[in-house]
Amino acid sequence: MAKVAKKTAKRKAASKKASASKAKVAVSPATARAQTSLDKLVKELTAQAKKVAAARKKAAAAKKKSGKSKKAADKRAAKSASAAVSKAADKAKTLRGKISTAKQNLAAAKKAEAAKAAQAAAKARVEDLEAKLAAKAEADLAKAVKAFQSKWEAKRKAADKKKVSTMAKKLDAKLKAAEKKEKAKAAAAAKKAAAKAKAAEKKAAAKAKVAAKKAAAKAKAAEKKAAARAKAAEKKAAAKAKAAAKKAATKAKAKPKKAKKAKPKAKPKAKPKAKAATKKRGRPAKKKK
Repeated sequence: MAKVAKKTAKRKAASKKASASKAKVAVSPATARAQTSLDKLVKELTAQAKKVAAARKKAAAAKKKSGKSKKAADKRAAKSASAAVSKAADKAKTLRGKISTAKQNLAAAKKAEAAKAAQAAAKARVEDLEAKLAAKAEADLAKAVKAFQSKWEAKRKAADKKKVSTMAKKLDAKLKAAEKKEKAKAAAAAKKAAAKAKAAEKKAAAKAKVAAKKAAAKAKAAEKKAAARAKAAEKKAAAKAKAAAKKAATKAKAKPKKAKKAKPKAKPKAKPKAKAATKKRGRPAKKKK
């Protein structure tokens, strides 16, 4: 009878160990979902990294071309390519942030899964110990004297119960300590992430402020330049108008003089031509006294 009980107890322990090992191998749905999400984000980041590299290559080529060329279109193309690089890099940065969060989620899911597995293993160990102790008690009890059977059984059961209780308490304390440690770790990680996010927000605000200040200064300089140009154009137009008025006045003054000289002359047009011809040949003839 004792041998049969021993064999049964061994079979029970073996089956419980197998179920515990299966529980360890099995993956929870939360862990599977977290892993799938992480894999998807990693794939997206890989593709985005390729896009960033291509955009940088294109921007470098456009910059090189605009450096050699004086065309506005080439300059615009270089600027557009540079903006595309910034946009692609920002998307990659966002994906990296998502990957970091996904990794944290996966780690949390794995920790929860490990905690469940540890609980299952602890329970299996307790049950296994109970089965072993019960089997041993039964074997020892068969050898004991019938007179002391009831007394011995009560004593042995009490001892077994104490051992089980001690082991259960020890394992429970160990699990609680591990859980407390993980909670503290998670709180520290959350605090660090919050500080990092706050610093990033502060940096972005400072950058925006500098950009706004720069844009305002640029607009002011452009306004000043435009005003100077308008003033110069106005001055130039005034000088031009003054010169035109002066020229018109001079012209108006010169016209009456020309008219007075033309009145006493009533000679035919042929004679002045003859005089001009004599002037070309040599000196004019002396008049007789």
